[in-house]
Amino acid sequence: MATRSRVAHGSARRPRRVPVAGVRIDPLPEAEVVAHVAAALGHGHGGHLVTPNVDICRAISRDAGLRALVTRADLAVADGMPLVWAARLLGTPLPERVTGADLIWSLSQAAAAGGFPVYLLGGPPGVAETARDVLCARYPGLVVAGVDAPPYGFENCPQALAEVRRKLIEAAPRLVFVGLGFPKQDRLIAMVRADLPRAWFVGCGSAIAFTAGAVRRAPAWMGDHGLEWLFRLLSEPGRLARRYLVDDLPFALRLLAACLMKRLLGKTR
Repeated sequence: MATRSRVAHGSARRPRRVPVAGVRIDPLPEAEVVAHVAAALGHGHGGHLVTPNVDICRAISRDAGLRALVTRADLAVADGMPLVWAARLLGTPLPERVTGADLIWSLSQAAAAGGFPVYLLGGPPGVAETARDVLCARYPGLVVAGVDAPPYGFENCPQALAEVRRKLIEAAPRLVFVGLGFPKQDRLIAMVRADLPRAWFVGCGSAIAFTAGAVRRAPAWMGDHGLEWLFRLLSEPGRLARRYLVDDLPFALRLLAACLMKRLLGKTR
């Protein structure tokens, strides 16, 4: 596979990142993302993988600090069909949508094959434990070095934050799934990366809850047609109505309209 981590461990080059919606996306299919991370782990190199979606792109469009947080990640893949469509309109297509909810499975499979211990961080109490059991049943030989479900607001309490950090360091995992939502999960990753330089951290949103079955995921056909947001909205209207209808949907429509206009005006490259 012709990929290379920013902490170089080979001479091969990764495809140039695709700029879309204020972020730069690695144009890699899921299989190549997994191969890249597994190769880096095999060479003893860690990293940070982000999965930008419309909500993340909207957030970073308003906050330079959050934009820098995403930009510094070693891999960025599009977790959202609007980003795939936007890149296509701009003439720089992405091979596919790559979600944290899918990567938790494929990367865990690679971790089991390579003997890399995994850590699950996030979700309500008991959810990470259930996700651990599900993953271990699916992938014999997978080692889950630890799980943790920090209490709400832990990031604002120095003692609670120190405890989360202590547990993670003591577990010494090589692959860490952090499902706390953006930007909380990625701020935590930025804080602890230096403590575990040989580990890969994956900001995975609701992936741990999906894996445990605590939250239902949309059918594959809805995700493929950019309708996963609608499924989640119908599942949790009270919590997600403002996010999807007031914030994200208008942003996505403006993004696609702007990309279409650039294409019509011949300004896509």
